[in-house]
Amino acid sequence: MGGAKFTGPPLLVVEVRSPSTALIDLNRKKSAYEKFGVPSYWIVDPDPGRPELTVFELGHGRHALAAQTTQAVSLSRPFSVTVNPADLTRGLRG
Repeated sequence: MGGAKFTGPPLLVVEVRSPSTALIDLNRKKSAYEKFGVPSYWIVDPDPGRPELTVFELGHGRHALAAQTTQAVSLSRPFSVTVNPADLTRGLRG
């Protein structure tokens, strides 16, 4: 079986933050996704008491903060969707 062959970047990368990788996600990975041309990069913080979604959108070669919320948010990129961070973490144990 051959390895996966990518012809372009994915439209969206979603990371689930963990305390041990938080700085890597926000710095090194975000930079790598910028260089690869990933248009949308989301980070989910699964804190059971306060789940949060952070959304970055690529523009002019850099990811800019598009949203950071603990509430439901409607997004149009990379596709139209409404995301509620609490729904993403429902059922997780603290």
